[in-house]
Amino acid sequence: MPTDTPADARRTAPRRHSVTAPRPAPPRRGHCGPSSALSAAVLVLFALFFTVPVLWLVLAATKTDEQLVHGNPLSFGSWQALRANWAALSGFQDDVVLLWLRNSALYSCLALVITLCVAIPAGYALALTEFRGRRTLLVVTLIVMIMPNSTLVVPLFLEINAVGLIGSTWSVVLPFSFFPFGVYLAHIFFSTALPRELLAAARLDGCSEFGVFRHVALPLATPAVALVGFFSFVGNWTNYFLPYVLLPESDQLPIQVGLGTLLANVPQFNPTAGALAVERPQLALAALLAIAPVLVIFLFAQRFLVAGMLAGATKE
Repeated sequence: MPTDTPADARRTAPRRHSVTAPRPAPPRRGHCGPSSALSAAVLVLFALFFTVPVLWLVLAATKTDEQLVHGNPLSFGSWQALRANWAALSGFQDDVVLLWLRNSALYSCLALVITLCVAIPAGYALALTEFRGRRTLLVVTLIVMIMPNSTLVVPLFLEINAVGLIGSTWSVVLPFSFFPFGVYLAHIFFSTALPRELLAAARLDGCSEFGVFRHVALPLATPAVALVGFFSFVGNWTNYFLPYVLLPESDQLPIQVGLGTLLANVPQFNPTAGALAVERPQLALAALLAIAPVLVIFLFAQRFLVAGMLAGATKE
């Protein structure tokens, strides 16, 4: 019986059609649909909402009062008017505006130093150490953190008055230094973004708990320290109600409370201002001076702020 040779078998074998997977369709090029146009419109609206008032404030400081009221709101005045407004503002009550700025810097910087010395170690202790009452202390910190600052003014006034510090620098600095939000931020960073292996290795090498914190944890926590410091400084600089209650003398006021004093001396708002009258462009210039330090610090520290806000968002 004849047998098929390999060549015959190849000829008679059914052909197998190779099945190839369909190529993926090329991605569609982006197109501007109704949703994209709506998103762009919302972004432009929000940009205008936040940008136009700041632009108006900057331009208002370059105008006279007549130009501010009857001129184009977004037009530039003149450098001469800006110099005149600065001269009038700096000469108000013997340079009291500059004194208010120095007071704000003093209160905010002293409170910032105390806050960093307390909040960062407290956050480390709550995150990485075990002690009795740790969970209760963390819950109390969270409760105080979500309370409005205005609800604490009366208890703080009673405490400061009991120790005889009303009207002193420490009556503002000590309450400013109490910053539970900074403790919570430090706790989140140390509990999520700090490698535990490094801490364990440092303890095996003979470091004490303070040495571990000082030489290992603290250098790695630079973004968190910057974030806590920024929020603390901004909160202290912009605080109005507490210094208004605790500081009775005009030469002790910070710039935020001082702006209220200037506002009370604008003739259009207070007809009894008399010789201490302040024009509205000078008030706009004072407002720019009040927000300038926060803006400068944000511009120089934004890299650390972004790193601090993203710390713990990813795991290696």
